[in-house]
Amino acid sequence: MLCHPTLPPIFSQSPSLFQSNPMVVVYSKKNDGALEEIGRTEVILNSLNPSWNAKINLQYQFEVLQQLVFQIYDIDPQFHDVSEKMLKLEEQQFLGEAICLLSDVVTKQNRLLNIKLGVSEHNLPNPSKFGELTVQADESAGSKALMEMVFRCSDLEIKDLLSKSDPFLLISRISENGMPVPICKTEVRKNDLNPKWKPVILNLQQIGSKENPLVIECFNFSSNGKHDLVGKIVKSVAELENMYHSQNGENFFVPANTAHDCHSKEVLKSQVYVEKYFENNRHTFLDYISAGCQLNLMVAIDYTASNGNPRLPDSLHYIDPNGRPNAYQRVILEFGDILQYYDPAKRFPSWGYGARPIDGPVSHCFNLNGSAYQPEVEGIQGIMSAYISALRNVSLAGPTLFGPLISTATAIASQSLISNQQKYFILLIVTDGVVTDFQETIDAIIKASDFPLSIVVVGVGGADFKEMEFLDPNKGERLESSTGRVASRDVIQFAPMKDVHGAGISIVQSLLAEIPGQFMTYMRTRETQAIS
Repeated sequence: MLCHPTLPPIFSQSPSLFQSNPMVVVYSKKNDGALEEIGRTEVILNSLNPSWNAKINLQYQFEVLQQLVFQIYDIDPQFHDVSEKMLKLEEQQFLGEAICLLSDVVTKQNRLLNIKLGVSEHNLPNPSKFGELTVQADESAGSKALMEMVFRCSDLEIKDLLSKSDPFLLISRISENGMPVPICKTEVRKNDLNPKWKPVILNLQQIGSKENPLVIECFNFSSNGKHDLVGKIVKSVAELENMYHSQNGENFFVPANTAHDCHSKEVLKSQVYVEKYFENNRHTFLDYISAGCQLNLMVAIDYTASNGNPRLPDSLHYIDPNGRPNAYQRVILEFGDILQYYDPAKRFPSWGYGARPIDGPVSHCFNLNGSAYQPEVEGIQGIMSAYISALRNVSLAGPTLFGPLISTATAIASQSLISNQQKYFILLIVTDGVVTDFQETIDAIIKASDFPLSIVVVGVGGADFKEMEFLDPNKGERLESSTGRVASRDVIQFAPMKDVHGAGISIVQSLLAEIPGQFMTYMRTRETQAIS
């Protein structure tokens, strides 16, 4: 699940400019370095301390590093009758530039960040004289709205007559490049051609606007993870609300099997209905973050022998002398680049598993830093250094066990809760193979669901990870402990790195996109318990 509030920055500047008529132009910096203009403030006349009232709207995406560039221009008086949008910037005097990440702003108390102005490529003298820019971010009132919906279907058409009808819904938003990004899934309904699912809760943070289209797909569950598409619709939340009020169903469609027209579709008799639609306002993910709640990354790395000899180039643990990161390093860097901004201390518990430390038995949860007492390392680079150091000090062994790792992470989350710390933990487990302690892992996952913890498992290398689908309740059967207990909420995701979701959307981004939703489900559960 994704968070997408609309943020209206308000800018102010300290008294270091000569008398001027300043205007701010706000850009989003893309991965390729290109700048995309997203808004301009009004022009403030004859001011050394301008405070702009303009609201620049943009979508917050938790799973993406959103770099913002603010450029300030002095507008020539001859253009004061020209609207800001029509001004040619090359005809104005550049005064300074400030750069930050959107996550830098939203994680600050009151969502207010001061940034030193510089000159970047504009090559102007005395950059220290260009002052300071203050950026404040606020969520629009509408972004706090929660929509609760109940979906049902009628007359589902299952093409494979040999398979049962075990349908579930997958709801996705459309990304900027047109690719669907999953934000919500229903449970699987067993052997049901007319299913009705439990309520689905969406937040405007996830979708940006009630008018933005959503892709709602119905799949027939398969235990091998290759679920068959039954049909889909494309509707905005506003249209779904209208479907509820009219009580009219919408026919599913599937892409037509034709090589001549990739846009043609086959309309089915199967229909989907919105049986319930309800809106209310609650605290959002960013409300908790700006109030001081931190996200703490934990990392666990697979040191089993199946990774291969780390000294050889074909090993998944091979450290390239030219600095090219291996699969483990890439996953850690991608996760760390996003999550580190939500943890001011940047001290990350880091473990290895499946190896034999010097003169010791095989350990399924050892501290990467070599300490016998505490597992934390300093910063993302600290994780990378400890990872490489451990490769020199342990012997790769096996088997692959997750139970001890998850139990250790849960104990830390539990202690944090007892101490009334405002922390939520994300345990990243990177593995090259299938776990062997299936039931112990399930028991640990179900216990973890009661605590402020999410678990993300990423498979690296060329192994067949089909048997790992059981870890993700969105892809496999409902998890049940050895005592018959089920998880209190969805807490774990799994994906192999070799899977792709389309251009511009990495596996890491698709996994991170669900963290805010899991966070909010935990917070709502805690609020409900407090009320009861």
